[in-house]
Amino acid sequence: MTMDDTLLLSRIQFAANISFHILFPTITIALCWFLVFFRLRHAATRGTPAAAAWEQAYYFWTKVFALTFALGVVSGITMSFQFGTNWPGFMERAGNIAGPLLGYEVLTAFFLEATFLGIMLFGRNRVSERMHLFAALMVAIGTTLSAFWILSLNSWMQTPAGYEIIDGKFHAVDWWAIVFNPSFPYRLGHKLLASGLTAAFLIAGVSAWQLLKGTATEGTPKALRAALTAAAVLIPAQIFMGDLHGLNSLEHQPAKVAAIEGIWQTEKGAPLTLFGIPNEEEQRTDYAIKIPKLASLILTHEWDGELKGLNEFPNAHPPVAPVFWGFRIMVGVGMLMLAVAWWGAASLWRRRRLAQPAAALPRTLLWALVAMTFSGWVATLAGWYVTEIGRQPYLVYGLLTTAEAVAQHPPHTVLATLIAYLVVYGLLLVAYVGVIKHMAEHAHQPTAAVHPPAPPAVATTASQARTAAGTGTA
Repeated sequence: MTMDDTLLLSRIQFAANISFHILFPTITIALCWFLVFFRLRHAATRGTPAAAAWEQAYYFWTKVFALTFALGVVSGITMSFQFGTNWPGFMERAGNIAGPLLGYEVLTAFFLEATFLGIMLFGRNRVSERMHLFAALMVAIGTTLSAFWILSLNSWMQTPAGYEIIDGKFHAVDWWAIVFNPSFPYRLGHKLLASGLTAAFLIAGVSAWQLLKGTATEGTPKALRAALTAAAVLIPAQIFMGDLHGLNSLEHQPAKVAAIEGIWQTEKGAPLTLFGIPNEEEQRTDYAIKIPKLASLILTHEWDGELKGLNEFPNAHPPVAPVFWGFRIMVGVGMLMLAVAWWGAASLWRRRRLAQPAAALPRTLLWALVAMTFSGWVATLAGWYVTEIGRQPYLVYGLLTTAEAVAQHPPHTVLATLIAYLVVYGLLLVAYVGVIKHMAEHAHQPTAAVHPPAPPAVATTASQARTAAGTGTA
């Protein structure tokens, strides 16, 4: 084995770490906002049977949030070690910028989450309803702030701005330009919408499973309705944001876009390749199915717009196949999400018009929702691979290559730790899905939540159920 193998294995190891870690913040960022909504609906319907149902939905999904949050924290800590163990050149060269941005996440987001998470998880019957709602809101803001800072750093690595290089090291010149670098608004918007969709389909899928298995609580249909409504609204917004993000990438990272579209030679009126097999050795896409001029129309908004080909970047373009296919998987899953979400929303609207409960949704739709439970994970990972592999061969785009930053460990050492990570992550992922399945099939129903409000003394005694368990770097 050679040092080239060390570079490749280190990249795969970091990819494995980030792939596992990103699954959990992708849920928690938006899931906490669903919890805030459930809490608001509980407050708005207080004194009615609906209030008990909303409270049930809140406490069930608080358990899922706690489990997911715990795994996100643990995997994030593990991944942060790799900056020092596998990529010391990155922090040595770019630490003056990366360090403060990571520190801002801890000082603002993580401390905010840690302060109010305990109240959200254990505050039932110990704090007022208003304080409980405030705690949930603060945790939701904290998860969003975490995404803000991490994506600011990741976006800066993609589109660096506001810096100067002295003796080979990056120094901050304009923090506003660093934080709000050219790709940051689009990347943040794209990620927040992706989190919303991931959480929505998780809620919808688990709720559908409960309805199919007969373990639904009174809060299950309400959670399902909220999730399907959110998904139906967020999908079109994500398509729009994705288009803006693509245009931004075309401006700042044309090599990435050329790899995504499989454009080998610069051309005007470039066709959109729906499917094909990229042949990097021969510089062509075999068995390509193309729509004439559509790529130029989408990316330049002109039929004969010029798109740069990979030939313009002979030594500085990413590997084509993973970027090409990653993008198509992301878009394909997104279109499937659109179809299922609108199918579900239409079914809900029809049943509401007929005064039928959400629990009466067709079994075919419920099984489709179950199948789509973790579809957000698939789309998120595919999109993340497009973003990160599409940046290669650079760590800081155009300025610092991955080869310059990697630690020179023996390849067999990196391989051994990679295998260990994969085994542990595989077991944790199976356990996570298994625990959620168990919770869905044994949904706890506090007496005070199932029935209309009881007298204060009874309600206090009957509401003693507790839940415990404990987000993210790019």
